[in-house]
Amino acid sequence: MIEKLTLSTGAGDFDALAAGPADGRPVLLLHGFPQGAAEWEHQLTALGAAGFRAVAPDQRGYSAAVRPDDVAAYRMDELVADVLRFADALGWTTFDLVGHDWGAAIGWLVADRHPGRVTTFTAVSVPHPQAFADALRDDADQQQRSAYLGMFRQPGAAEQMMLAEDAAGLRRMLGPIGDPARIAVYVERMQAPGAFTAALNWYRATRPEDVEAAPTTVPTLYVWGARDIGVGAVAAKATGNWVSAPYRFEILEETAHWVPEEAPSRLSAVLLDHLREHAADAAREENK
Repeated sequence: MIEKLTLSTGAGDFDALAAGPADGRPVLLLHGFPQGAAEWEHQLTALGAAGFRAVAPDQRGYSAAVRPDDVAAYRMDELVADVLRFADALGWTTFDLVGHDWGAAIGWLVADRHPGRVTTFTAVSVPHPQAFADALRDDADQQQRSAYLGMFRQPGAAEQMMLAEDAAGLRRMLGPIGDPARIAVYVERMQAPGAFTAALNWYRATRPEDVEAAPTTVPTLYVWGARDIGVGAVAAKATGNWVSAPYRFEILEETAHWVPEEAPSRLSAVLLDHLREHAADAAREENK
């Protein structure tokens, strides 16, 4: 059963979804653009049923009470700090971290900068920042896939393009999710005053090529959909070069970018496998 929470932090009150026993092994799930915590409903249910305590917050700009106007408020340093704020609000010293899309981009940096707090990391869709930056610099295919970034950074341009005609562009982008009711929920949230601009400010505050991260030192699972139109094979396959810990690369051949909802059962299964494989690591961290 999924429950609603409020995570009260120094940055404000964040909405969140949660499942599982209060004393279960803690798992924090970070959503991507332009969705929200609801994208993790299948994984929350599966984790909770398996005895984990899983929490998925609506992050900065997605929680209505934490929606600053200033683009600088969405810098990567602030987004990373929010993750620690979530954990602290939950009373978690250490936790397993899962991220999709922008949530994965943040997760890589949390694991890099705060490895003592992250037991395992699972990245969905988005590769290691350095693998992505290298591909964006050298790989023509990735450059073409990432061309949309320029438009997203232009104030007002993406809002007009994606929200015009009852958000027809946004609906098309989310189409592969395949669930019209779920897409309608996301679109309605992004049509709220200031919500879509806040989500886009993540792109406007940080350029992927400017993000620096060292090799990841915590056990890592990377799940990539081979039909992802935004992330090509070069960056995806190079990610293993940037993990100096146990690493698993799972390719979903028939899946595109929206993995948690396009392939919910498969993602939940490999996530649970990853967490169980490193149960001893979690126990050691908890007993420190």
